[in-house]
Amino acid sequence: MIDAAGLYRTVRLIRRFEERAIELVHDGTIVGGIHPYLGQEAIAAGTCAALRPDDVITSTHRGHGHVLAKGADPARTLAELTGRATGLNKGRGGSMHAADFSLGILGANAIVGAAVPIATGAAWAARRAGLDRVAVTYFGDGAVSQGVVLETMNLAALWRVPVVFVCENNGFATTTRFEDAVAGTVTGRAAAFDIPASTVDGSDPEAVLAGTARAVARARAGDGPSLVECVAYRFDAHHTWEHAARPRYRTDEEVSAGMTRDPVEIQGARIPADVRARIDAEIEALLDEAVRFACESPFPDVAGALDHLYADGLRARAGVS
Repeated sequence: MIDAAGLYRTVRLIRRFEERAIELVHDGTIVGGIHPYLGQEAIAAGTCAALRPDDVITSTHRGHGHVLAKGADPARTLAELTGRATGLNKGRGGSMHAADFSLGILGANAIVGAAVPIATGAAWAARRAGLDRVAVTYFGDGAVSQGVVLETMNLAALWRVPVVFVCENNGFATTTRFEDAVAGTVTGRAAAFDIPASTVDGSDPEAVLAGTARAVARARAGDGPSLVECVAYRFDAHHTWEHAARPRYRTDEEVSAGMTRDPVEIQGARIPADVRARIDAEIEALLDEAVRFACESPFPDVAGALDHLYADGLRARAGVS
């Protein structure tokens, strides 16, 4: 686990990474846009702080924060977002599919809820191999009624799989409010399978860390899965397309009220001002270099477009449908 300053460093890194990435979306360097993680930084920071380096995670379409909190290089992550050959996945995954197996990052996933069974399978495999490795899988409130999520919870409970289900409840599934789409509660889903569940303040890194640490310890001890619902507020758009389209599903007043619970400010208030200023400066320098690295990196060679399609190295033949 990390201390207060370490948690602040992580939430600040994620915040500034996302803000710099949004700038690159607006100037066309990142093509296709991103799903900003602004306002939810405490969840990634707190959950990953409870993990060991050999533990694994699976992520979502809004996954940059998870990837960075688990230790991914910001420069290579940004290179991935910009589609460069130096990216985490050689520019082939982009924003919604970043992965680094060497760090236990088994990948973000653009399909709602689809990463949940992947993490659970990885945790089950580790247990079968005699390892005490734990998996954490993230999903949003929009995924809590997905069949694959509920089926996975059922099997995880039956087989006492060492997985922690982390629901990032930011109040909206794209533009649909949670209360308009979900009957019952998030924790009630887990209770149906006799999975212990808790709800924590997803804007507070230390609250998230405490809640996750309990769930991770339970999983590592062989007592099975838990669910942690992290309630936060999404500060920015569901996707950066909203910056141009301007859909009106929430008012400016609501957004302003939601932003009063800022993870960066909450954690920043817990460390000395001079320490905070030093961390801020270090992160700015780190991200300046990350932007330079990404923008100066080459794009993938089109001659290799059919590479890496098969795990055994077999190369697809051009022109075969």
